[in-house]
Amino acid sequence: MPKQKTHRGAAKRMSITKGGLVKRAKAYKSHILNKKSTKRKRNLRKPAFVSPGEVKVIKKLIPYK
Repeated sequence: MPKQKTHRGAAKRMSITKGGLVKRAKAYKSHILNKKSTKRKRNLRKPAFVSPGEVKVIKKLIPYK
């Protein structure tokens, strides 16, 4: 059986925590930041987790992480 290929796009954007959750960055932090409040931008820095329904699919994309 050949080894499974890692989806490089997913691997660069997500990682799996020790507890098995999939950690990701939040959206809306790249540009047009003037109109966003400091509080909102600060909260966008915090990591987010992929919803439970998507975890199974993501773990198939990044099998060796």
